[in-house]
Amino acid sequence: MFKIWAKIIKDGKIVRQLTYERDEKFSYSLFFNYLSEICEGLDCATPILLKTHIFNYAKFNTVRFLPRDFAETPDFDKLVLDNIVL
Repeated sequence: MFKIWAKIIKDGKIVRQLTYERDEKFSYSLFFNYLSEICEGLDCATPILLKTHIFNYAKFNTVRFLPRDFAETPDFDKLVLDNIVL
């Protein structure tokens, strides 16, 4: 079981947030699927996922997606995913 706290930040404030949880074991190969489901829940576009994003999540338990990581320009400053350690 794992949990991810996703938040959309605009002007330094959280405007939308979501706690995503699954009962299965976390798998980095399915990270894009998790990201897609999170973005669907937050009603925002899915960013382009790079290897460095996965490495940052693995090493620091957090990853930040900036407007340059999206194909279309979002109306927020960043999308942050934090691992909730159980």
